[in-house]
Amino acid sequence: MSDIATGSGETGKAELEPSLHRVMGPGLLLLFIVGDILGTGIYALTGEVAAQVGGVVWLPFLVAFAVALITAFSYLELVTKYPKAAGAALYTHKAFGIHFVTFIVAFAVISSGITSASTASRAFAANLSTGFGLGLEGVGITIIGLAFMALVAIVNFRGVAESVKTNVVLTCVELSGLVIIILIGFWAIAMGQGDVSRAMNFEPAADRGIFWAVIGATTLAFFAMVGFEDSVNMAEESKDPSRIFPKVLLTGLLVTGIIYVLVSISAITLVPAAELSEGDTPLLKVVEVGAPAFPLGVFGVISMLAVANSALINMLMASRLVYGMAREGVLPPVLGKVHRGRRTPYVAIIFTSLLAFGLITFVGAVPALGGTTALLLLGVFTIVNIAVLMLRKDKVDHKHFRSPTFLPVLGAISCAFLVGPWTGRDPVQYAIAGVLLALGVALWFVTVVVMRAQKAASEDELPPYGRSGPVN
Repeated sequence: MSDIATGSGETGKAELEPSLHRVMGPGLLLLFIVGDILGTGIYALTGEVAAQVGGVVWLPFLVAFAVALITAFSYLELVTKYPKAAGAALYTHKAFGIHFVTFIVAFAVISSGITSASTASRAFAANLSTGFGLGLEGVGITIIGLAFMALVAIVNFRGVAESVKTNVVLTCVELSGLVIIILIGFWAIAMGQGDVSRAMNFEPAADRGIFWAVIGATTLAFFAMVGFEDSVNMAEESKDPSRIFPKVLLTGLLVTGIIYVLVSISAITLVPAAELSEGDTPLLKVVEVGAPAFPLGVFGVISMLAVANSALINMLMASRLVYGMAREGVLPPVLGKVHRGRRTPYVAIIFTSLLAFGLITFVGAVPALGGTTALLLLGVFTIVNIAVLMLRKDKVDHKHFRSPTFLPVLGAISCAFLVGPWTGRDPVQYAIAGVLLALGVALWFVTVVVMRAQKAASEDELPPYGRSGPVN
């Protein structure tokens, strides 16, 4: 859309770049969505959620699912109306028309994807250490995380077809891991083992009441539900996105919501909340208690591949968002370059991978990174829900999904509420988000300087009459 790139002078150049491949049909898109939502959140943060609410660990996941579902309706209206790769940033610009706001939203989404992938890299290393008894910590975890992220970058560069095929395999693996947890839990219940009554026990952390304990846990559990928004950034690589997105996205959310509730009940039935909350590998404990004969290393591999899938999809999304915004003139044009051989946005892949390396090296543990991801996206979701209402007057020449009006209103209110400090969110999450957005502001000023320099250079190349009329 050239309206985003007003004055950039890059539209003609962008049109010379090769386009992205449309390779994703309904089946691949569904696996992409399910694979993105499942993964790091449920594999790594179930114990942290249990620490805040006790046995009703399933409830924060259910609340998070409801909030995500409401916002998904807003995304469906916008992605079917504007099937472009830029996603939330494109919607923000069309609704508000302020370049700085557009840029910050884009950078927040990019940061959330990279933060999520960094969370996955640490969870990958933790599962490797625990599953195989390596006893890794500190520098060892960081080195493995960096090597893992480099491998993700290589797969991303190979192309979306290769990335999506890898996603299909990894999604099947992570689904199998969660099915194993569900079967172990329900087998234990059928055999009279475990304690299913724990699933109804409220044990709020500290002196917080039930309501605020659930809200606080929901802010963390919401990290497990994010991922559906990544799919809109794949719109340009999907077949007939205006038609297939509604059914596929809602199906993906429903499937993952049911799985999360069942996994939570199985986990708390076998492992008390206090034990479940220790460490970064809660589901490994469930296997160890419920099926001691099951090879722990095998489930460790499954967990590693599950969080690897989250990292791959998030880095895939982040690079496509950078590419989309560069093509629209909101980021420097160099970030929109496409490799002519692989047909992938290689400069954007390098840029996002370098940011991930920085987070893996210098930022802390899984809960802090996961909570920051949810914080950034809840802020973005608030804006997207408002944008839906503002863009109702903008008509397009094709049919698209329309959300009931009360849903974006409810979505904006609920997402804004979950951003606030009254939820009991760890202050370190605000600090990390603040640093990332400050980096975004700095990058914004760099972008403005680059664009102005390019504009001045193009004007200098024009003959005198090209600016002010012919010279007599």
